[in-house]
Amino acid sequence: MTLPPWAIVTPERRAHIERVAALLDSWAPRLAVDGAERARWLRAAYLHDALRDAPLATKLAHGPAAADRAAREGETDRGVLDAVRYHTIGYAGWDDVGRMLYLADFLEPGRTFAAAERRALADLVVLERDTVLEEVARRRIGWTLRSRWPLAPETVAFWNALVSH
Repeated sequence: MTLPPWAIVTPERRAHIERVAALLDSWAPRLAVDGAERARWLRAAYLHDALRDAPLATKLAHGPAAADRAAREGETDRGVLDAVRYHTIGYAGWDDVGRMLYLADFLEPGRTFAAAERRALADLVVLERDTVLEEVARRRIGWTLRSRWPLAPETVAFWNALVSH
């Protein structure tokens, strides 16, 4: 798997995407994920930031733009498209591909903030995925709140779904 031909990414962004894909690929056998599900995870990884460096209205527009473009280009898997569309904000309706992309995008080892903590969380995914998912969401939501940005309704619904089970 690789980036789609319509991707607009810098070399740095390509490296991030490849690290996300590699992290997902490393988790798949440890979680006994079959080949079809692994392929879904990797498609989402290569699509999620495919338009991150394109000139768009806002920084958060790249997920929906990439999902829309992927659908126009033939991607029909609703789970993959939802993973790509909402990977920055969370989505209560996700199946495993969305949850795993959300984790890998935040925990990939090239990000420099809280590196040791994130590495520990990445190692814990295979044992306690849902616990790590809640922690990653908590950290991302906390950052959004500290930045004084409003929470998207999808983020609120995602959080509520995580903590209500």
